[in-house]
Amino acid sequence: MGRNNSSEQNVIAQATILMAAGILVRIIGVLYRSPVTSIIGDEGNGYYSIAYNLYSMVLLIASYSIPMAVSKVVSGKLALKQYREAHKVFRCALIYVLIVGAIASLFTFFGASILVPDSQQKAIPVLRVLAPAIFLSGFLGVLRGYFQAHSTMMPTSISQIIEQVLNAIVSIGAAVLFIQVFAGNNEGSVPVFGAMGSAAGIVAGVAAGLIFIVFIYRQNRPYFMKHCEQDVTAENSSYRDIFKVMFLMITPVILSTCVYNISAPIDQTIFMDVMDYKGVLSDTAAALYGVFSTKYLTLINVPVALANSMSTAMIPAVSSAYTLENYEECNAQVKQSVHFTMLISIPSAVGLCVLAYPVMQVLFPQRDTIDLAVGLLRIGCISVVFYCLSTVTNGVLQGIGKVNVPLRNAAVSLLLHVLLLAGLLYFTNMDLLALVFATMFYAFFMCVLNSISVRRYLGYRQEVRKTFVIPAVSAVGMGVLCYIFYQGLYMIVGGALGALLPLRLLVLVCLLVSIVFAVVVYFALLIKLKGVSEEELRRFPKGYMMVRLARKFRLL
Repeated sequence: MGRNNSSEQNVIAQATILMAAGILVRIIGVLYRSPVTSIIGDEGNGYYSIAYNLYSMVLLIASYSIPMAVSKVVSGKLALKQYREAHKVFRCALIYVLIVGAIASLFTFFGASILVPDSQQKAIPVLRVLAPAIFLSGFLGVLRGYFQAHSTMMPTSISQIIEQVLNAIVSIGAAVLFIQVFAGNNEGSVPVFGAMGSAAGIVAGVAAGLIFIVFIYRQNRPYFMKHCEQDVTAENSSYRDIFKVMFLMITPVILSTCVYNISAPIDQTIFMDVMDYKGVLSDTAAALYGVFSTKYLTLINVPVALANSMSTAMIPAVSSAYTLENYEECNAQVKQSVHFTMLISIPSAVGLCVLAYPVMQVLFPQRDTIDLAVGLLRIGCISVVFYCLSTVTNGVLQGIGKVNVPLRNAAVSLLLHVLLLAGLLYFTNMDLLALVFATMFYAFFMCVLNSISVRRYLGYRQEVRKTFVIPAVSAVGMGVLCYIFYQGLYMIVGGALGALLPLRLLVLVCLLVSIVFAVVVYFALLIKLKGVSEEELRRFPKGYMMVRLARKFRLL
């Protein structure tokens, strides 16, 4: 039991490192999109989003799943102390991304006119700017997966932060530069060149992250080589056999991830085609889609990053336990991961709903679309919970080697999603709301199918009361109190300092204080309602300090 607790603690500790980096990365992402939107406008965001979705689709096929695949295969080898085999897998993965990444990058650059819909040809140069990032991302993914397999998330976390910081700086600077140098006095070309500058930030960010993680690998290479020399196992697979294993592992994962994420470009294509069919101008349609993708999805994806972090941290532990046929520990890892993810995703969804307007006022204050963006966020915030749960259960199934199952579940969910979206767009005037409801349905159905599959293959039954009911009750209580607190604070601070502070700064101050208040209230309610035990609290980072505080205020 002690080993199991230690293993769970390690997963949570590693997940917390990734979560902290993931939250910081998403916050930076949200913050830099605000000035970029002011520079290139909603239309420019539309072209950027169209190109970015297509870039993401090619990246999914080429190398997006590489970190997970490398992490799973290498962690399995390490569990059996086959260190030479683990390093062979690493080298094979580098060769794989060299070939596939180069082909995908060249195809994206020269085939941009084929990939971009006819109605949105202005996104072609933006996609071409993004093409080099596909080649670089493969190598970055292999190195991240290799470190993750060794149960260290720090190199991945730091490289993600470096990548996003450079992305933010270059996106803003290049957007301004491209507009000044290339657009000149032609106002009509400002959105296109601005979007190209913003896209250049992604390339710069990936390059910076790769340089950093290569440096870290070089520093740790003697440690990896020492383990290879100490390997006393008789296993000695040929590179051909390893490539075969990698191909059989990577291909289903790529297809699964591809189907899981292909909904964005499909949604984009269907939306643009229907808007064109209804007679909506392409510039207007691009601006509308820019609101959905940049303002709604960007905020929704902030808490979803937590689930991605938990899934990434959990896969090596689940894979090792499953390889060693320790099913009890495997189920314990799953339970702990789902519980921890729900403890954070449920209040995140409620917080986005309650504080939607002040969040938009601070980040995306464009008056023409702020009410629309707030409405989308309030209606679609529940999808945060569905996306987080489906992401974690995807990781579980991939960790135990059932890589075809998420593919099947995603394909079924996607088919129903497309039918629902097409019906809502063609036969109603819901427009962007149709996108919100369809994506919400997609994530929910993935949760249902994945949960059934996890139960089937692991005999795992999810505990409901502590994982879902108590966090939901605590989050609702938090939401009510937070809303009242924010409104009262805004009235008091606005009355006292409203004449001295700009509106945006006033809202920001009240928002930050309200978020801190909400976090304290949520965890107080959660502990009081016994949604988390003292033992579970101790497993959290700084858990002993949290226990002392809870006892001091008589919550435990």
